[in-house]
Amino acid sequence: MDGRRKQLLVELFVLTNFAGLIADIFLAHSENHFRRATEYVPLYFSIAATVILAAVLAVRDRWPAVWRDVGHLVGWLGVIVGLAGVVLHLDSQFFYERTIHSLTYAAPFAAPLAYTGLGLLLIANRMLDPDSIEWAQWMLWLALGGFVGNFVFSLTDHAQNGFFHRAEWIPVVSSACAIGLLVVPFVTRVTTSYLLLCMGGLVVQALVGLAGFALHAQADFQRSAPTLLEKFLTGAPPMAPLLFPNLVILGLIALAAMWGHTDPAEGGHKA
Repeated sequence: MDGRRKQLLVELFVLTNFAGLIADIFLAHSENHFRRATEYVPLYFSIAATVILAAVLAVRDRWPAVWRDVGHLVGWLGVIVGLAGVVLHLDSQFFYERTIHSLTYAAPFAAPLAYTGLGLLLIANRMLDPDSIEWAQWMLWLALGGFVGNFVFSLTDHAQNGFFHRAEWIPVVSSACAIGLLVVPFVTRVTTSYLLLCMGGLVVQALVGLAGFALHAQADFQRSAPTLLEKFLTGAPPMAPLLFPNLVILGLIALAAMWGHTDPAEGGHKA
């Protein structure tokens, strides 16, 4: 897979994620009817980023400088929006009580980091040669960060009901396993066989996410609420488990890019 195609895949990944965040933010912040004006910021930013990135992607071949510079702008704004969102989410309750209980029941503090991750993807996709090992490592590093976030989300969200169903432990354990698999290439030389093992592990993560989506949706449909929208707003977040297959896509892109830099005979990265 050539560099331009890898670059395009990451751009499409970021674009579709910003588009998905429009619905995700709308549902999440509708739960309290956008009580604070700042809660509209990620919604508007997601809409603007989706439209702008789609426009510059369409002219990437004709005006590469526009694609590069606008992507940098959207990327850095995404980093800022994400970090600011973490502070605001923590400020909702945790900063006042500073307890594990307040951290668990506050607004999901790590959720805004999705914007930071997407912003860093845009920046890295422009600053690094897509045919280099550094590009592959950055993509894998950001996928790893996403699974760390999944671990935190799965743990804190399911802790709210005391892990009432045993199945709620599955995403906690599976995301921890994904972290263990993906961190290895950063601390030691790996073989192509190990990359295959990682790919297989990521496929399992995708299945966990799809199963979680089905279970969340089933639980929401069974809730008592006047409308279908209210069932989803007050029930288990249906889109949350889809973070697993979403990150699997990025992880597979990174592992495929890393494959070309691994020497099967020596079992390590090529110089």
